[in-house]
Amino acid sequence: MVGHEREQLQLPNNEERLLLHSCCAPCSGEVMEALIHSGIDFTIFFYNPNIHPRKEYDLRKDENIAFAEKHNIPFVDADYDKDEWFARAKGMENEPERGIRCTMCFDMRFERMALYAHENGFNLICSSLGISRWKDMNQINDSGVRAASHYPGMTYWTHNWRKKGGSQRMITISKEENFYMQEYCGCAYSFRDTNQWRDKNGRERIKIGVKYYGEDEEKLT
Repeated sequence: MVGHEREQLQLPNNEERLLLHSCCAPCSGEVMEALIHSGIDFTIFFYNPNIHPRKEYDLRKDENIAFAEKHNIPFVDADYDKDEWFARAKGMENEPERGIRCTMCFDMRFERMALYAHENGFNLICSSLGISRWKDMNQINDSGVRAASHYPGMTYWTHNWRKKGGSQRMITISKEENFYMQEYCGCAYSFRDTNQWRDKNGRERIKIGVKYYGEDEEKLT
């Protein structure tokens, strides 16, 4: 945390703890650092049945677990419900990124988080997904608010994690920690579409488990 000026975060509604959905270590690293700096009690909730194939899923989850353990942050592993995800995605296979398939994906993950929060006494939920510049923050927040609305007294925190250098700090932490550098959003269809784009543009296809932050500076620019 040295060399990065931080604001003191305050949870909304005078809540005392937070359930944070995490998609991967690179996206959640900056968010976790900000929460730790502010002395906020939070728990990581990992539920990402969209990530495909299993090798990619395990890489992202295991790295996230390791980073949470390093900072003594509780980690909930909601496991890999991929069959249900593919069932919900049926008919949306050719939808573009940020389209209705992504809305379905966010809804599925946040509904599961909200249920866990309800069953375990969390009134406040949030996600690290919004820190990525590749994501539509409004789309993510809408899904989060929708999921929270199913339970009385529950709130989805729409904090903008990108502001005040958050996005750049995310990259810095990823380099410092030598995090795995995933090359696509996560699902089978983003994997397919990214490889198709690379084929058309003479780029090398995705190689799972090869690139890490700090080892490929060209990728970061």
